[in-house]
Amino acid sequence: MVFTHIPSSICLILAAFLPNLAGVLTLLLIRAALSQMDVPTRTSYVMAVVTPAERPAAASVTAVPRSLASAVSPTLAGALLSMAFSGLPSSSAAVSRSSTTFPCFYRSDI
Repeated sequence: MVFTHIPSSICLILAAFLPNLAGVLTLLLIRAALSQMDVPTRTSYVMAVVTPAERPAAASVTAVPRSLASAVSPTLAGALLSMAFSGLPSSSAAVSRSSTTFPCFYRSDI
């Protein structure tokens, strides 16, 4: 998760500052390839850990927060686009995603 989220976030931040379309599209394609790599792994791990009777509930618990976040994000992005810097939605999304990923590097038991 950490090794795919951080490069994905960096590509999103850099895409907000590039002046040409080819560079932006290249970074966004790289980001698209990296950003969802952990979903199949996480889903298969959850299905392996829970009992067969609990699998529908576990699948919904892991899928609902993602779908709710994608329902709210266009409203927030629209508000951010009305501000001065048009790359603000991309930059803020990448920073918020990275801020939840960086704590995975540190362990409290060391």
